[in-house]
Amino acid sequence: MTEKPRILAIDQGTTSSRAIVFNADGHIVATAQQEFRQSFPADGWVEHDPEEIWQSTSEVCREAIHAAGDTFALAGIGITNQRETTVIWDRASGEPIYPAIVWQDRRTSAVCRRLRDQGQEEMVSERTGLLLDPYFSATKVAWILDHVEDARERAERGELAFGTIDSWLIWKLTDGAVHATDATNASRTMLFNIHEQRWDSDLLQLFGVPEALLPEVKDSAADFGTAVRGIGGRELPIAGVAGDQQAALVGQACFTPGMVKSTYGTGCFALMNTGEQAVRSRNRLLTTVGYRINGRTTYAVEGSIFVAGAAVQWLRDKLGIVRSAAETEGLAAGLESNRGVYLVPAFTGLGAPYWDPDARGALIGLTRDTGRAEIARAALEAVCYQTRDLFEAMADDAGERPAALRVDGGMVVNGWLVQALADIVDVSVERPAVVETTALGAARLAGLQLGLFSRLDDVADAWRRDVACEPAMDPRDRERALRGWRAAVERVRSERGNG
Repeated sequence: MTEKPRILAIDQGTTSSRAIVFNADGHIVATAQQEFRQSFPADGWVEHDPEEIWQSTSEVCREAIHAAGDTFALAGIGITNQRETTVIWDRASGEPIYPAIVWQDRRTSAVCRRLRDQGQEEMVSERTGLLLDPYFSATKVAWILDHVEDARERAERGELAFGTIDSWLIWKLTDGAVHATDATNASRTMLFNIHEQRWDSDLLQLFGVPEALLPEVKDSAADFGTAVRGIGGRELPIAGVAGDQQAALVGQACFTPGMVKSTYGTGCFALMNTGEQAVRSRNRLLTTVGYRINGRTTYAVEGSIFVAGAAVQWLRDKLGIVRSAAETEGLAAGLESNRGVYLVPAFTGLGAPYWDPDARGALIGLTRDTGRAEIARAALEAVCYQTRDLFEAMADDAGERPAALRVDGGMVVNGWLVQALADIVDVSVERPAVVETTALGAARLAGLQLGLFSRLDDVADAWRRDVACEPAMDPRDRERALRGWRAAVERVRSERGNG
């Protein structure tokens, strides 16, 4: 009996690189994960070493393939990645000219403010679906070109290449043969016209980005070349690529307009499918490419929370309150209420719907009786309150409240958190059987390209629910908690953010 082909999914995230081997049914056969260093060279700056990202990715790929056994049929590779993170490298040597500037980085806040003051945000938003914010790649690219000696001149001469992390990995895997990205990642650069599906010359001029730097933009399920490096001597087609949140949209099978998924990793990102219509948000949410398959673009509106799991990591690494993320579940469950303690985790500013890059975090409501349980619970509840903010904005944009929220990511293994989401957001929350839907989505896209699935309906039919939580909170308690959250947020917002 011939074994069905399997897919190697590369999930390159903000704090770790993972590789997962999926079988044709979407079940995990083997996985490997490796954390890598985070660098914070100045206030609001966040950097990664691109070579360390590549090395960690290559190592986990080999580990996952070895763990799965060498007798199986591996059909190809799907890649999903932390978005917006910016790398520029030398085309000849393949060496980065500067560390990767991470999506969380706020160093270009002043540039974005200046462009807003010049009245440029409307044009940028209309063409890209994004807001003028240092979150996106464009101002990061310009910063590197302006701060690395001779970089701008070399870029103009075509000697340098820019890419988000997917492009960097494709380049490394193909040994420099392919410089490409997919439409979802391109849509996060603030350089890509999402309506015309092309790099926009006016935006390139506005941000000072030479066109010679840019990768080719392909469908999310497409031929991205052949991996010849980093996977243990094998040669495999790279057949699916999507930014992490769009990959999760696919992995959660949110293919019908109005369906919503929210992924809880380092940050939290909620996407609502809007079909072939690029809906302009009235609530400062983003309009983005959900996926592009067979040349047809499906759009989504997105709300971004910069800090979710990163808050728990902060409890562990900086405060020493917990030894592992798993401890937070028991600590939170052991309290009858939050006792008035709120954490606003604006460590790198506030995302949607506030978009206040100058806000900073705060822990509010402390008393002599406050201990690590209250602080741990506040970190988890902050994720729920921010999700509620996003959900209400999406409901207003859509004209109706979505009936359910599909959740995934590392945080939702915490059962207390899933129920708290249902209680605070006041909606049915569904957790899938496979919570690693970001990697699963990359595998599904590769499977479509390689013929393992004939259509998206086949992917939807394969989705399985593990847990469904219904709201159980007294509405008066919910409203009291939300009032406390809103007051806490107002206390940390900057003068510019409130303006």
